[in-house]
Amino acid sequence: MPHGIFISLDGVDGAGKSTQCRLLADWLRGNGRSVVTCHDPGGTDLGQELRNLLLHYQGKMSLTTEALLFMASRAQLVADVIRPALAAGSVVLCDRFLLANVVYQGHAGGLEPNDLWTVGRFCTGGLEPDLTFVLDLPLEVSFARRKDGGDRLESRGLDYFVKVRAGFLSEAQRRPDRIRIVDATAPANDVLDILKNDIAPWLH
Repeated sequence: MPHGIFISLDGVDGAGKSTQCRLLADWLRGNGRSVVTCHDPGGTDLGQELRNLLLHYQGKMSLTTEALLFMASRAQLVADVIRPALAAGSVVLCDRFLLANVVYQGHAGGLEPNDLWTVGRFCTGGLEPDLTFVLDLPLEVSFARRKDGGDRLESRGLDYFVKVRAGFLSEAQRRPDRIRIVDATAPANDVLDILKNDIAPWLH
């Protein structure tokens, strides 16, 4: 019975998650692997509706509501995309996953991180990535790389994103078996080489 590999990429905005997902997918397909790419929130029809709500809603939204909308989108993504792909033996590359909730609404927002881990595991049926790569970037570089305007979350101030970055580093220290910090200031191909070296053992 085949079983795939589940890899997520996370980190502050502008760190190159989308670029590395694309480069990794090309490399894996070049090595004969079936690859499914997705992004969280989103990745399904329902998830895309929730993503638009999360990123662009203009009204008041409590942090708990925000966290649960992320969780709902993820639950649908796992059911419709990730679990079927893993069952078919594919490598799944996901742009963000549960760790983002723990960091953005937990460490930075003030909700209890352990509660978010617990709710998140319920929403995914206990599924979590085999490996999560946190692409780490100094905040001045992150802010410089952002597109103009930004979405509802990106518009939060510097103090918030200081806590976001610290939250990623803290969670990586707690779970070094699953969460790896990667210096995203390096050229994209150098970052890719680091990711490939960490993923290669899982391919065998």
